[in-house]
Amino acid sequence: MLDVLAIGAHPDDVELGMGGAILNFLSAGLKVGILDLTNGEPTPFGSVEERMQEAAAAARTLGVTVRRTLDLPNRYLADTPQARRQVAEVLREWRPRTLFIHYWEDAHPDHVAACRLCEAARFYAKLTKTDMKGEPFYPSRVFYFFSNHLRGLHPKPAFILDISGHMETKLAAVRCYYTQFEKGRPSGAEFYELVRARNAYWGSLIGTAYGEPFASREEIGLLGIGELVR
Repeated sequence: MLDVLAIGAHPDDVELGMGGAILNFLSAGLKVGILDLTNGEPTPFGSVEERMQEAAAAARTLGVTVRRTLDLPNRYLADTPQARRQVAEVLREWRPRTLFIHYWEDAHPDHVAACRLCEAARFYAKLTKTDMKGEPFYPSRVFYFFSNHLRGLHPKPAFILDISGHMETKLAAVRCYYTQFEKGRPSGAEFYELVRARNAYWGSLIGTAYGEPFASREEIGLLGIGELVR
Protein backbone atom coordinates (compact mmCIF):
# COMPACT_ATOMS: atom_id res chain seq x y z
CA MET A 1 0.00 0.00 0.00
CA LEU A 2 1.33 3.42 -0.99
CA ASP A 3 0.83 6.74 0.74
CA VAL A 4 1.34 8.67 -2.51
CA LEU A 5 1.18 7.75 -6.19
CA ALA A 6 2.31 10.31 -8.78
CA ILE A 7 1.08 9.64 -12.32
CA GLY A 8 2.62 11.28 -15.37
CA ALA A 9 1.85 11.02 -19.06
CA HIS A 10 5.53 10.54 -19.89
CA PRO A 11 8.76 9.74 -18.05
CA ASP A 12 10.14 13.09 -16.77
CA ASP A 13 6.70 14.72 -16.23
CA VAL A 14 6.55 13.76 -12.56
CA GLU A 15 10.14 14.78 -11.90
CA LEU A 16 9.59 18.21 -13.47
CA GLY A 17 6.23 18.84 -11.84
CA MET A 18 6.80 17.46 -8.35
CA GLY A 19 10.25 15.94 -7.95
CA GLY A 20 10.85 18.12 -4.89
CA ALA A 21 7.55 17.09 -3.34
CA ILE A 22 8.41 13.42 -3.78
CA LEU A 23 11.69 13.98 -1.98
CA ASN A 24 9.79 15.82 0.75
CA PHE A 25 7.35 12.93 1.15
CA LEU A 26 10.09 10.32 1.23
CA SER A 27 12.01 12.31 3.84
CA ALA A 28 8.86 12.21 5.98
CA GLY A 29 8.78 8.43 5.77
CA LEU A 30 5.93 8.12 3.28
CA LYS A 31 5.75 5.34 0.70
CA VAL A 32 5.78 6.88 -2.78
CA GLY A 33 5.38 5.36 -6.24
CA ILE A 34 5.47 6.69 -9.80
CA LEU A 35 3.33 5.50 -12.70
CA ASP A 36 4.18 6.58 -16.26
CA LEU A 37 1.25 6.14 -18.63
CA THR A 38 3.48 5.95 -21.74
CA ASN A 39 7.16 5.37 -22.41
CA GLY A 40 7.37 8.85 -23.97
CA GLU A 41 8.61 7.67 -27.35
CA PRO A 42 9.05 8.58 -30.14
CA THR A 43 10.98 11.78 -29.49
CA PRO A 44 13.65 13.46 -31.68
CA PHE A 45 16.67 12.08 -29.80
CA GLY A 46 15.40 9.24 -27.62
CA SER A 47 14.57 5.56 -27.86
CA VAL A 48 12.39 3.29 -25.76
CA GLU A 49 15.45 1.64 -24.22
CA GLU A 50 17.09 4.96 -23.36
CA ARG A 51 13.93 6.39 -21.85
CA MET A 52 13.45 3.36 -19.62
CA GLN A 53 17.07 3.61 -18.46
CA GLU A 54 16.63 7.31 -17.77
CA ALA A 55 13.40 6.76 -15.84
CA ALA A 56 15.06 4.11 -13.71
CA ALA A 57 18.02 6.40 -13.01
CA ALA A 58 15.71 9.26 -12.06
CA ALA A 59 13.78 6.99 -9.70
CA ARG A 60 17.04 5.94 -8.03
CA THR A 61 18.07 9.58 -7.70
CA LEU A 62 14.80 10.44 -6.00
CA GLY A 63 14.86 7.30 -3.88
CA VAL A 64 11.61 5.89 -5.28
CA THR A 65 11.61 2.10 -5.33
CA VAL A 66 8.24 1.55 -7.06
CA ARG A 67 7.89 2.74 -10.66
CA ARG A 68 5.97 1.26 -13.56
CA THR A 69 5.40 2.23 -17.20
CA LEU A 70 2.18 1.31 -18.98
CA ASP A 71 1.99 0.59 -22.70
CA LEU A 72 -0.42 3.40 -23.61
CA PRO A 73 0.49 5.37 -26.79
CA ASN A 74 2.61 8.50 -26.58
CA ARG A 75 1.18 11.44 -28.60
CA TYR A 76 -2.17 9.65 -28.84
CA LEU A 77 -3.00 9.22 -25.16
CA ALA A 78 -6.76 9.16 -24.67
CA ASP A 79 -9.30 8.61 -21.93
CA THR A 80 -10.76 5.31 -23.10
CA PRO A 81 -12.44 2.52 -21.11
CA GLN A 82 -9.49 0.26 -21.85
CA ALA A 83 -6.97 2.81 -20.57
CA ARG A 84 -9.11 3.47 -17.50
CA ARG A 85 -9.03 -0.22 -16.68
CA GLN A 86 -5.24 -0.36 -16.92
CA VAL A 87 -4.78 2.54 -14.53
CA ALA A 88 -7.57 1.38 -12.22
CA GLU A 89 -5.95 -2.03 -11.88
CA VAL A 90 -2.72 -0.37 -10.75
CA LEU A 91 -4.70 1.65 -8.20
CA ARG A 92 -6.33 -1.53 -6.92
CA GLU A 93 -2.92 -3.19 -6.68
CA TRP A 94 -0.91 -0.38 -5.07
CA ARG A 95 -3.84 1.20 -3.13
CA PRO A 96 -2.43 4.73 -2.78
CA ARG A 97 -4.11 7.02 -0.28
CA THR A 98 -3.31 10.15 -2.31
CA LEU A 99 -2.94 10.68 -6.05
CA PHE A 100 -0.97 13.42 -7.78
CA ILE A 101 -1.88 13.81 -11.46
CA HIS A 102 -1.57 16.36 -14.29
CA TYR A 103 -3.36 19.70 -14.01
CA TRP A 104 -6.51 19.81 -16.14
CA GLU A 105 -5.38 22.66 -18.45
CA ASP A 106 -2.26 22.28 -20.57
CA ALA A 107 -0.91 22.93 -24.07
CA HIS A 108 0.16 19.27 -24.36
CA PRO A 109 -2.82 17.09 -25.38
CA ASP A 110 -1.36 14.05 -23.61
CA HIS A 111 -1.29 15.94 -20.31
CA VAL A 112 -4.94 16.95 -20.60
CA ALA A 113 -5.88 13.38 -21.55
CA ALA A 114 -3.86 12.04 -18.63
CA CYS A 115 -5.82 14.21 -16.21
CA ARG A 116 -9.18 13.00 -17.50
CA LEU A 117 -8.00 9.41 -17.69
CA CYS A 118 -6.69 9.34 -14.14
CA GLU A 119 -9.80 10.99 -12.72
CA ALA A 120 -11.94 8.37 -14.44
CA ALA A 121 -9.63 5.54 -13.35
CA ARG A 122 -9.93 6.70 -9.75
CA PHE A 123 -13.68 6.12 -10.07
CA TYR A 124 -13.27 2.81 -11.94
CA ALA A 125 -10.95 1.48 -9.24
CA LYS A 126 -13.78 1.33 -6.70
CA LEU A 127 -16.20 -0.60 -8.92
CA THR A 128 -17.61 -3.94 -7.80
CA LYS A 129 -19.01 -6.70 -10.02
CA THR A 130 -16.22 -6.27 -12.55
CA ASP A 131 -13.57 -8.52 -14.05
CA MET A 132 -10.80 -6.00 -13.27
CA LYS A 133 -7.94 -7.42 -11.26
CA GLY A 134 -7.74 -6.60 -7.56
CA GLU A 135 -10.15 -5.56 -4.87
CA PRO A 136 -12.14 -2.29 -5.07
CA PHE A 137 -10.25 0.75 -3.85
CA TYR A 138 -10.78 4.50 -3.94
CA PRO A 139 -7.88 6.94 -3.31
CA SER A 140 -9.14 9.44 -0.76
CA ARG A 141 -7.48 12.54 -2.25
CA VAL A 142 -6.26 13.75 -5.62
CA PHE A 143 -4.05 16.78 -6.23
CA TYR A 144 -2.78 18.21 -9.51
CA PHE A 145 0.79 19.15 -10.40
CA PHE A 146 1.73 21.72 -13.04
CA SER A 147 3.89 20.93 -16.06
CA ASN A 148 6.18 22.97 -18.30
CA HIS A 149 3.54 23.27 -21.04
CA LEU A 150 1.14 25.78 -19.49
CA ARG A 151 2.02 28.33 -22.23
CA GLY A 152 0.87 31.57 -20.67
CA LEU A 153 -1.59 30.09 -18.20
CA HIS A 154 -1.04 31.14 -14.62
CA PRO A 155 -3.42 29.00 -12.58
CA LYS A 156 -3.80 29.78 -8.90
CA PRO A 157 -2.63 26.82 -6.84
CA ALA A 158 -4.45 25.48 -3.80
CA PHE A 159 -1.12 25.27 -2.00
CA ILE A 160 2.62 25.58 -2.60
CA LEU A 161 4.97 23.08 -1.00
CA ASP A 162 8.36 24.25 0.25
CA ILE A 163 11.03 22.18 -1.53
CA SER A 164 14.02 24.37 -0.63
CA GLY A 165 15.95 21.48 0.89
CA HIS A 166 15.43 19.26 -2.15
CA MET A 167 15.93 21.50 -5.18
CA GLU A 168 19.38 20.21 -6.12
CA THR A 169 18.31 16.56 -5.96
CA LYS A 170 15.22 17.36 -8.01
CA LEU A 171 17.45 18.89 -10.69
CA ALA A 172 19.72 15.85 -10.55
CA ALA A 173 16.70 13.64 -11.26
CA VAL A 174 15.65 15.87 -14.17
CA ARG A 175 19.18 15.71 -15.57
CA CYS A 176 18.84 11.93 -15.84
CA TYR A 177 16.76 12.59 -18.97
CA TYR A 178 19.74 13.34 -21.19
CA THR A 179 17.90 12.47 -24.42
CA GLN A 180 15.19 15.04 -23.68
CA PHE A 181 17.12 18.02 -22.41
CA GLU A 182 20.72 17.73 -23.68
CA LYS A 183 21.20 15.27 -26.54
CA GLY A 184 21.28 17.04 -29.89
CA ARG A 185 21.27 20.44 -28.22
CA PRO A 186 24.16 22.84 -27.55
CA SER A 187 23.46 22.66 -23.80
CA GLY A 188 20.71 21.83 -21.36
CA ALA A 189 21.90 24.52 -18.96
CA GLU A 190 19.25 27.04 -20.02
CA PHE A 191 16.44 24.53 -19.50
CA TYR A 192 17.69 23.53 -16.05
CA GLU A 193 17.96 27.18 -15.06
CA LEU A 194 14.39 27.69 -16.25
CA VAL A 195 13.24 24.86 -13.98
CA ARG A 196 15.14 26.44 -11.10
CA ALA A 197 13.70 29.89 -11.84
CA ARG A 198 10.13 28.60 -11.95
CA ASN A 199 10.51 26.85 -8.62
CA ALA A 200 12.18 29.96 -7.18
CA TYR A 201 9.17 32.01 -8.30
CA TRP A 202 6.69 29.71 -6.57
CA GLY A 203 8.88 29.64 -3.49
CA SER A 204 8.98 33.43 -3.40
CA LEU A 205 5.21 33.50 -3.02
CA ILE A 206 5.44 31.65 0.30
CA GLY A 207 8.68 33.20 1.51
CA THR A 208 10.96 30.24 0.76
CA ALA A 209 13.80 29.65 -1.69
CA TYR A 210 11.93 27.10 -3.84
CA GLY A 211 8.42 25.75 -4.06
CA GLU A 212 6.15 23.52 -6.12
CA PRO A 213 2.50 24.47 -6.71
CA PHE A 214 -0.48 22.11 -6.59
CA ALA A 215 -4.15 22.49 -7.42
CA SER A 216 -7.22 20.78 -6.02
CA ARG A 217 -10.79 20.47 -7.22
CA GLU A 218 -11.86 19.44 -3.72
CA GLU A 219 -11.76 21.43 -0.50
CA ILE A 220 -8.70 20.90 1.69
CA GLY A 221 -9.21 20.33 5.40
CA LEU A 222 -6.68 21.24 8.11
CA LEU A 223 -6.27 19.79 11.58
CA GLY A 224 -4.49 22.98 12.66
CA ILE A 225 -2.27 25.79 11.45
CA GLY A 226 1.02 24.59 12.95
CA GLU A 227 2.47 23.42 9.62
CA LEU A 228 1.59 26.48 7.57
CA VAL A 229 4.63 28.23 6.10
CA ARG A 230 3.06 31.69 6.28
